[in-house]
Amino acid sequence: MPHGDHGQPPPVRSLPERGGLLYVDATGGGVAGDMFNAALLDLGVPLAAMEHGLSGLDVGPYRIEVPTVERSGIVARQFLVHVEGTPPQRSWAAIRRLLEDAPTLSDGARSRALATFQRLADAEAEVHGVAAHDVHFHEVGAVDSIVDIVAAAVALDLLDATVVASPLPMGRGTTRSAHGILPLPAPATVGCLRGVPTVDGGVEGELVTPTGAALVATAAARFERWPAMRPERTGWGAGTRTFPDRPNVLRLVWGQPAIETSVEELRVLESNIDDMTPELGAHLLDRLLAAGALDAWLTPVVMKKGRLAVVVGALVDHSRQEAVLRALLTESSSLGARIVPVRRVRRPRRVEEVATRFGPIPVKIAEGDGLPRNLAPEFEACRAAAARHGVPLKEVFAATLAAIGGDDGPRES
Repeated sequence: MPHGDHGQPPPVRSLPERGGLLYVDATGGGVAGDMFNAALLDLGVPLAAMEHGLSGLDVGPYRIEVPTVERSGIVARQFLVHVEGTPPQRSWAAIRRLLEDAPTLSDGARSRALATFQRLADAEAEVHGVAAHDVHFHEVGAVDSIVDIVAAAVALDLLDATVVASPLPMGRGTTRSAHGILPLPAPATVGCLRGVPTVDGGVEGELVTPTGAALVATAAARFERWPAMRPERTGWGAGTRTFPDRPNVLRLVWGQPAIETSVEELRVLESNIDDMTPELGAHLLDRLLAAGALDAWLTPVVMKKGRLAVVVGALVDHSRQEAVLRALLTESSSLGARIVPVRRVRRPRRVEEVATRFGPIPVKIAEGDGLPRNLAPEFEACRAAAARHGVPLKEVFAATLAAIGGDDGPRES
């Protein structure tokens, strides 16, 4: 029988093994700092580990309560920080000193917490038109927000998992802050989510808080609707608000990456151009790649009335689409571009540095999915080594492949 708000807490789970993949599924109820920590605790991170890391921060008296609640039949934890008295307003510089001086934080946890607060400071600085070091936090500088960020940093350092997150749902309407009434999503939230995929959450109210946005944006290696993984454990964290059409819960799923090819949702930007010289075409490709395109190309075509032209194409992910599109329209004579959604299959890969007689050369290795191994020496490293030693580039490629046990060149597309 599921436990309600007044039932017995579920049994304490052991900490998952280090590594693996941690998926942050915020598609339903969004994410806030308290929900993130509650789900981490439900996943098996010990509260004692969080409290030990927090014990070295001189932020004033508070206590943490971790009740269980039921949301739409799901038993979830909450992470409630009860602060005694009125905490002082703290600047980013003051918070940074607290984190740097805390003797109970591991280097990894400290680094994660500093990076998260730096993202918040940069977002607040942009909103208020000041330098980041001059930012004075209000809600974010309160004790409960410091506790949320540091506790999450401690937990993520313990897990040491690759974090993948869903696109984050944005609520609508307004919210009240120390600065007055603000639109939703809050300006600081939007600032923290620079480059992060977001979707319309379809509700009036705040689904993603600035703290939640900073935590996920800092921790996530990438964003997918669901990663290729073998789920092994799920943690649920509940927020304090209620929504009429969904449970206000965050789901964390921990498991192992699936040993198979993964599929990415990408876009192709392309445009037909009939008045560009080959030199300008080469320059355009360079600028598209510099703007963040994953690949770029020119394809000869015959247009209407027999005009010879090229199709310029660029493969991009969501976060770089605007920058690459700007480069395409700036560096070419095109008056527009097509945006085509595509799916790209990626084999599991890693980079390994190989010792050769020309020096160390990084090699990209694709394997582990049941297909033949592919080896791809990094081209720029090989070219630089060939120039230093005055040998043909193919000789450096051959020596690198021989050193790692391969017999032919890269085939990655």
